[in-house]
Amino acid sequence: MAKPRTAPAPALELLVHGVGGVTPQQMLDDPRTTLVTGDATAGIHRRTDDVDAEERPGEYGDRPVPEAYCWSGLTSGNGARALWLILLPFMIANLAYWMRPAAPRRHRAQVVYSVLARLLALSLTVLLTAAACELALDLVAWQCAGSPGCADNTSWLSFLAADSGGWWSTPGRRLVVAALLPVAVTGLLWWLSHRTWSAYESASPPPRTPGAAHPERGEERPPLSLPGFWYGRRLVSRLRAAHTAAGLLTVTAALQYATAHHDTRGEAPGPLAATGGVLGLLCAVLWALVVLVVIHRGRTEKEADEHRDPAATKALPSAAAALLLVTAVHTAWDRPGWESSGALPGTGAFGTLAVAQGGLVAALALTALVLHRRAPAGHRSAMGGLGGAAVALIACALGGVLSGGINQRVSEWLAPGSSAGASSLITGPPVVLTWQAAVIPGLITAVVVFAFVSAVRTWRTCRRLTPGVIDGYPRETAELRSRSRRIAGTIARAGLTDSAPVLLGSVAVLTLVLGAGAVLGAQLSERPPGEAAGAAPSPLPALLGLAQGVGSWLMGALVILLVTMGRRAYRDAGARRTVGILWDVGTFWPRSAHPFAPPCYAERAVPDLSWRIATWTELTGGRLVVSGHSQGSVLAAAAVWQLDPATRSRVALLTYGSPLERLYGRWFPTCFGPTALRALHRETEGWRNLWRLTDPIGGPVKVDSDEHGAVDRGPLRDPLHYGRTLRNPLPAPICGHSDYQSDPAFEEERAALLAALERAATTAPDKTASAPAETTAPVPADSGGAQAAADTPAADDSAALRKVPGQGRAGRSSA
Repeated sequence: MAKPRTAPAPALELLVHGVGGVTPQQMLDDPRTTLVTGDATAGIHRRTDDVDAEERPGEYGDRPVPEAYCWSGLTSGNGARALWLILLPFMIANLAYWMRPAAPRRHRAQVVYSVLARLLALSLTVLLTAAACELALDLVAWQCAGSPGCADNTSWLSFLAADSGGWWSTPGRRLVVAALLPVAVTGLLWWLSHRTWSAYESASPPPRTPGAAHPERGEERPPLSLPGFWYGRRLVSRLRAAHTAAGLLTVTAALQYATAHHDTRGEAPGPLAATGGVLGLLCAVLWALVVLVVIHRGRTEKEADEHRDPAATKALPSAAAALLLVTAVHTAWDRPGWESSGALPGTGAFGTLAVAQGGLVAALALTALVLHRRAPAGHRSAMGGLGGAAVALIACALGGVLSGGINQRVSEWLAPGSSAGASSLITGPPVVLTWQAAVIPGLITAVVVFAFVSAVRTWRTCRRLTPGVIDGYPRETAELRSRSRRIAGTIARAGLTDSAPVLLGSVAVLTLVLGAGAVLGAQLSERPPGEAAGAAPSPLPALLGLAQGVGSWLMGALVILLVTMGRRAYRDAGARRTVGILWDVGTFWPRSAHPFAPPCYAERAVPDLSWRIATWTELTGGRLVVSGHSQGSVLAAAAVWQLDPATRSRVALLTYGSPLERLYGRWFPTCFGPTALRALHRETEGWRNLWRLTDPIGGPVKVDSDEHGAVDRGPLRDPLHYGRTLRNPLPAPICGHSDYQSDPAFEEERAALLAALERAATTAPDKTASAPAETTAPVPADSGGAQAAADTPAADDSAALRKVPGQGRAGRSSA
């Protein structure tokens, strides 16, 4: 039976802002706002006059009560967030985990892809810790403190200097003191991860109607609709234990290798060598346990992961710390005749680690190709499914650049010329790092060439589109060449977003080739590039020496840039917000591969939104439109996916400037591909998406259905007015990605969605009584204007411009 209704149900518009965030006052267009629920980090705000709106429904008529969810504090808060800059490679590696092609979840290659992604993330933790060991143990304690000329120039090393005769001057004790730095780095990473884990991964998902999460037979639910997707607390805990132990074991292995190199050189190794062998065996056992924990168990998404960690997993960091302590005592033991010369034994591990990372990336690429072949038809995976492998390679390269840059700058500071092998005081950093520096100018040159080609392409596109701009404004008669050129230029530049796969693919291929050449050159020559090419015909030695010097400075400049940004972000709230913007896209995804990556704000934001939607609709029985802009549209879609069918039947979705298909659908097809977006459209009472050709981020979601209608409306006209008129005497701005709410289409579509929800509530059976299956009502027809025929933001731009809907009164400013 249909439920009779004598008055319209209460209506709420839940606004979710986009990248960078805005204040509640800006979102609600009112200087007086009140926090309804939540905290200073993320909360729901209303206008002060609307706090008790549900008690006065007659005063609002057909307009909804506006409510703003402000989540900017999750990505741009206190000064400690600036420390996230050092976690950039970890964040990129975590992205690679989620960029797999959209093959069925039961495919065996899915498990292989996950394991490879987690192992590659583990290698980055080892690389960072090894870089800290290289700096402290090799360059400072072994080389500089062991060289009278270098130690005399650094007064703070006087107590470690080999010629001082002090208790700390022996090589083993110098190494033990220096090991405090990599241990401190590991401790800092553990602290950052644990601190954010307790704040972000602890938000539980809302309760669901029993049976609502179970799909029909043969149906595979979209991943973001699974109840455990946004609750990865236990997985992060397990990975944090493994990675912390890996960092400590890396320091342990560096100490053990240095002592074993000395203790086993005699004809009859003594007790110290035997003890070192036992400690090495224990270290190997703990390494095996670390790898086992990383590969053994991944995410649990069908239900919230509440499994308790095994005792062995919890004890891994403590066991690694205990072994490190015993190894430190063994290393500091008095060894007569032990002197440090040359490089610290074991520095060749950097080349081995680079080869291992290359092998993992290659295996990841092969697995992705297997998955891509099983993806459903219509999925547009970036780079043919190889986007994840390319991003993983970039993460490894960036980790190598940061590691090499820091070590080469410290080496130059201790002894000028040492990074190029031209210093007589110390040997300098490992040769492989100097070869890696030499390839950086080649990469930068390739990026510059790509930028030049893109600029030429943009200029040509602008020229082609300029004559057709006026056709999008049928009431305008006088054409202004400069105005048309400006609008066409904005459209052409917005289309550059679709060139990102070409750029990333080119950089990844060049990185692979040059990186392999650098490792091979270092292994064959065992000398810096300039010296290795000394016998080659001119001008090859000079060019390699120049590339090495420029690359070394560029590596150092990148490190200095990150440190400078971090320092500024610590002191300046505006710069801190800028740092937060960098993570808005990268940290949307849960930490499923690397526990030391910046925290996933969506594991707090999505449950917040889901809880608010579920509780408000249950308390009031009213209609609710979730209105999301830019990244907020991604959060809004993820929140609606998490609702049970009874709640979802009273919710509509309005997105604008949305990257759901243009960015997320192409780069993360498993979660946001056509299959998942069609399911979201089918299971909501209404969904409309607004987009513009001038928007470099948002675009159409390309979801159509004979039964439920089309989702997209657009491209919207931008600017709203071409020239000066009696009613608009000043030029209208080109909004691009912002101010969607100023377009009259916004209010038209919102009103249509609310009307559809009201019709569904008055004519459909009561869905709150039971929810045996997920049923939906059709989405309303397009009441706001003609639907554009353009398929992509950059396709047939001139034709799309002529199909822009009509103009009208401007609304309030964008959220």
